[in-house]
Amino acid sequence: MTENLNLEELGGASPGAKGQEAGLEAVYDVPVTVKAVLGTTNMHISQLLKLGRGAVVELDRKVGDAIDIYVNDRLVARGEVVIVDDKLGVTMTEIVKSSN
Repeated sequence: MTENLNLEELGGASPGAKGQEAGLEAVYDVPVTVKAVLGTTNMHISQLLKLGRGAVVELDRKVGDAIDIYVNDRLVARGEVVIVDDKLGVTMTEIVKSSN
């Protein structure tokens, strides 16, 4: 089960925040893989091999739907695609907290 949290709820600093931040310094340089998933689809290998330049692959999302943001293959947030200096980026609109 997952619980959705609004980013505004996470904005306030608690009295012990500086101590917690100091404890996290040990992991600041640990690399993680971040993926922004626009959508998915299933197809047979024969269909995949027939794709060529200009082919359109239909995904399971609609225009305007939130995209999923994964860190190390774990869903952590949902967001929207944005353009920053002619590059694609992602803005997080909600944090997904796992009950695990």
